[in-house]
Amino acid sequence: MAEPRLISNYLAELSAQLPAPIVIELADGLYQTHQRYLSEGLDPGAAAHAALAEFGEPQVVVAAFTRASPARRAARTLLATGPLAGACWAAVLITNHAWTWPVTARILPAAALITVVALLASAARSPYYRTTSRAVVTACLGLTTLDATVLTTTAVLAPALTWPVILAATASTARIAYTARALHAIQGPLTR
Repeated sequence: MAEPRLISNYLAELSAQLPAPIVIELADGLYQTHQRYLSEGLDPGAAAHAALAEFGEPQVVVAAFTRASPARRAARTLLATGPLAGACWAAVLITNHAWTWPVTARILPAAALITVVALLASAARSPYYRTTSRAVVTACLGLTTLDATVLTTTAVLAPALTWPVILAATASTARIAYTARALHAIQGPLTR
């Protein structure tokens, strides 16, 4: 029969790009739409074509889910709030004369930050659901590690509890909490 092949090919294309729970939901809706067209009197092939036309091209469906994905939201939120946390840490670094700290305490966090920002920026614009999710998961893990590292390094190298340290520590702690929630939201659809 024509309709199972058309519909199964469509769903296979979506399965290659979207998590299984999303595809299962889409499949249910697609089969219901197909049944509706059959009940309206269309033959099975025409009903399959009509249902697929109503759903849209697979690339359009994937792009819509990617735009609404928790990974995309997390990437944009972290990019938008990053400068605030960065400004807090810049104040800490300046007030504690970070240029006198060991080279690794200065260079490694900077390189990690550049990598995290690049991952988030690419995820914020990527049209691919899985690529976006992987990039944001990696960026969240990197950002959490970076925040934990700067908190620890600052506690060791600049133990004075000044207002810039309090603000920066608060920003990093809030960001760690946010990335934990974001990781849970992102990995939920990928693991179900």
